[in-house]
Amino acid sequence: MPCIFTSHVPLRISNISILYPDKTFHNSNIYTLFLQTNNTRINFLMSIHLRRRKKPHFKTILICIDAELYYVRNDLINHFALSFNLQVPVETNNLHFTWHAKSKIEYKLGFQVDNLLAMDIPQVNISEQGEVPRTLSVFRMELSCTGKLDFDVTVLMQLNMTVNTSKNITVLNFKRRKMCHKSKLQLFLFFILQEINFDPINAAPTTSTRVFYISVGVCCAVIFLVAIILAVLHLHSMKRIELEDSSISNSSSSQGLSQPSTQTTQYLRADTPNNATPITSYPTLRIEKNDLKSVTLMEAKAKVKDIAISRERITLKDVLQEGTFGRIFHGILIEEKDPSKEKQVFVKTVKDQASEIQITMMLTESSKLRGLHHRNLLPITHVCIEEGEKPMVLLPYMNWGNLKLFLRQCKLVEANNPQAISQQDLVHMAIQIACGMSYLARREVIHKDLAARNCVIDDALQVKITDNALSRDLFPMDYHCLGDNENRPVRWMALESLVNNEFSGASDVWSFGVTLWELMTLGQTPYVDIDPFEMAAYLKDGYRIAQPINCPDELFAVMACCWALDPEERPKFQQLVQCLTEFHAALGAYV
Repeated sequence: MPCIFTSHVPLRISNISILYPDKTFHNSNIYTLFLQTNNTRINFLMSIHLRRRKKPHFKTILICIDAELYYVRNDLINHFALSFNLQVPVETNNLHFTWHAKSKIEYKLGFQVDNLLAMDIPQVNISEQGEVPRTLSVFRMELSCTGKLDFDVTVLMQLNMTVNTSKNITVLNFKRRKMCHKSKLQLFLFFILQEINFDPINAAPTTSTRVFYISVGVCCAVIFLVAIILAVLHLHSMKRIELEDSSISNSSSSQGLSQPSTQTTQYLRADTPNNATPITSYPTLRIEKNDLKSVTLMEAKAKVKDIAISRERITLKDVLQEGTFGRIFHGILIEEKDPSKEKQVFVKTVKDQASEIQITMMLTESSKLRGLHHRNLLPITHVCIEEGEKPMVLLPYMNWGNLKLFLRQCKLVEANNPQAISQQDLVHMAIQIACGMSYLARREVIHKDLAARNCVIDDALQVKITDNALSRDLFPMDYHCLGDNENRPVRWMALESLVNNEFSGASDVWSFGVTLWELMTLGQTPYVDIDPFEMAAYLKDGYRIAQPINCPDELFAVMACCWALDPEERPKFQQLVQCLTEFHAALGAYV
């Protein structure tokens, strides 16, 4: 049966490798993908924008992408694909199928729904019987829920095809599942009708008419109220503070670079006709070099004056970290309203030899997250800027301290206690960081220095993102000056940030991918063998850090997608949270 039949379906793919033949490519060519799932090999077809390469190579592609699933190709039926009962997202109402035949083939379509109260019989935009088109064509199947019932509906589309030369009938059965929900309007009308004791069997015609008009009036009122609510929400959407209210359930590595002919050259999201970006693009911020140094100490103090407290309320205890000019103390803060109460804090401060510029940068960078409220963020709470005293910045205390130092400590003890921290724990930390960054992205706040060194952790493995004040001094090996008199976290930066000094939510996503790599390697330094002056050239040529030992392919695919050269091709933090949460749940199923 010489025909091809494919379906455009959103698929959640764990790890994909594409083998390219030894030839020169042009953009928008079509290649075949192979996905390994439950020991079953499925053929896919995707359109991918490629760079020219001289040698055959593999490439890793982001999970959660749109793809085209072949059911019939080159006269062969893909029974594995037909056996899948794919889940259709609740918000998706239309499925698209592509088909064509090389010779005359007649078809007949039929549909079955296991619950007609929850879903109507599917509708298609072609006749239910006829001939398979000779040219590549697309038809649409509409799955419309009635809104009357909550039910996980199974839909069967049966396609019978007959070749004229032989009267044999080939039957293809396509199964889909979709969760239908009862609409709020239906529930509202139900309670209204109950209130007026409407009896559809015994009611008189006049009562039915009265109920009909009441129902119409209620519908109009509800629609009017919904329209007003939507308008108000739209006007105030930019001012509303969103807080995450979803509860997140609670390794050694190999260093080196992947060559362009191996597995991690350039990571791109598949660019198919169905691959629409569900979230708007990130705003881009161009930072002028040394812009922080243009702020004076007086201006920096003025910006934090409203949270300034007396030095007498602060007691310094142990030194937790120390650099050339900066220190972080474990401190005690006396409550202002009740001096008998105390709470533990981090205290960031400077030494006597600190310059005015260094003090100004500490105060300015400490204010980066000020005023933001999220369980995975750690903004400053108070400052001490009294004359004659060293400036101090106070943050809530996390008893296991800096995340990077914690990870390295775990690596030191893992030989004696390999279960001290599990892979599931590390993924849980990554989810928390992604949640915090997703909140920042919604508020259009760009961190610009996301890394394990700028996170803290407590004994419950709760992770919080903090600012980068004093990080250059406390972690000097993580920052490099590339001739512009500015220390930057070169190994964590996206290419556009390195070259053009452009920062956005997408550049934060790149840094998150490196931070995830830090988690899986227990605090190792990325690109440790690469000269910082060569980083931009290496990234342009497609080099990336290698997959850590014991890091699952699915998790490395998440890292890889964060390192796409085109910022628009990187996932959004909301997508990363979803993918990592699903992976975390899958890990939990095996524990």
